[in-house]
Amino acid sequence: MYRTLAKSVEFLARAMALAGGAVLAVLIVMTVASIIGRALIGLGLGPIPGDFELVEIGVGFAIFAFLPWCQLKQGHARVDLFQGAMSPRLNKAIDFGSDVLMAVAASLIAWRLILGLFDKKGYFETTFILQFPIWMAYAACAAGALVFVVVAAFCILRSGRVLIGLGND
Repeated sequence: MYRTLAKSVEFLARAMALAGGAVLAVLIVMTVASIIGRALIGLGLGPIPGDFELVEIGVGFAIFAFLPWCQLKQGHARVDLFQGAMSPRLNKAIDFGSDVLMAVAASLIAWRLILGLFDKKGYFETTFILQFPIWMAYAACAAGALVFVVVAAFCILRSGRVLIGLGND
């Protein structure tokens, strides 16, 4: 059962990271097209309207899309200056505590994003140029944050299993 859960969480985190990467790739193409359009204004072309708004929204989503994968693969920055001097058991306990704290942080971030989403939707806020509803950007980021919460909760289970000696799965 644990292996099935692990595979499901990995699939979810990977899919979210790939979605973030796809959005970044589209943003790169759009930015290049917009820059070329600016350079060729004399030929009747121009920049893509609202390009910077789309970049803000897309990069925001991509950041939240990458967080679950980073957490799953233990890729967050860490200071392990004293790790070599500590016992393996203490290091496992620190990893478990770090996963608990990250799950708390992920939950707080998701909670506040969801509250922001409802706030932006209630006030009908839009971007300046495209008049894109801001709540949709919050919704995209909240989706990544919710997957981050799921992955962080799984990481607690994973490091807890390692701590009590059930394996390094």
